[in-house]
Amino acid sequence: MESYFVTYKSSQIHYCKIGQGNKLLLCFHGYGESADSFSFLKKYLADDYTLIAIDFPFHGKTIWNEGLVLEPADILIIIEKIMQGISINTSKKYMIGYSMGGRVVLDLIQYIPDEIEKIILLAPDGLTMSFWYWLATQTIIGNKLFRFTMNHPGWFFLLLKTANKIRMINQSVFKFSNNYINDKKARDELYNRWTVMRKFKPKLKDVKELINNNRIQTNLLYGKYDRVIRYQNAEKIKQGIKAYCTVTIINSGHQLLQEKNVAAIISLLKTD
Repeated sequence: MESYFVTYKSSQIHYCKIGQGNKLLLCFHGYGESADSFSFLKKYLADDYTLIAIDFPFHGKTIWNEGLVLEPADILIIIEKIMQGISINTSKKYMIGYSMGGRVVLDLIQYIPDEIEKIILLAPDGLTMSFWYWLATQTIIGNKLFRFTMNHPGWFFLLLKTANKIRMINQSVFKFSNNYINDKKARDELYNRWTVMRKFKPKLKDVKELINNNRIQTNLLYGKYDRVIRYQNAEKIKQGIKAYCTVTIINSGHQLLQEKNVAAIISLLKTD
């Protein structure tokens, strides 16, 4: 795996290049992860694919100096700059996105549908938007409350415990939330990461129309025991694009991007 930086405006975007195949696979990681998350794919795909995995702002080694906003257009320019330094004989792109990265993939379809051959979505975010995420990232008042809460989390701890006690949220969501609220650094990262990615909000109706019109093979992978992004969400995208969409459910939780799941991931990538 080769590690590089590309300059974008006043920022340094870190990315990894894996393999030397003639098929281009763009890789987008999940929340709190990095380009390195895809490194295990090298021994399985390096001969057929060239993988480009990018660190999002406030993730991995990327140094982001453009404030708390990343636009889809920014990602496309960054990809173009990266591709200028790579010799690969193809005009089509394969994309794989895990969790938050799945939302990015869905959004990018709206901009370059004719350039995409296939997408692999691992427990993708973006098929629905929770009320709390909408409030925290899409409204001015909600974002200010979000920032205040990350600096003064006491009341939110109490709310979480109460919601868990009366079963308004399940134990997995409670533990997941608690892990990020307990630590000041994690809270700052949560605020920055959620806020900077707020412009990625795919319009599912438009995405499905583009998938149909451009015959984009869409393969989804979910964990049967995932309590963060449930496999039932797959129906929201599968309806209307069944000719181009497959859904696979495996015995896993939310952590799908792991070598133990490589057989399922590879089968979706290589199956037409």
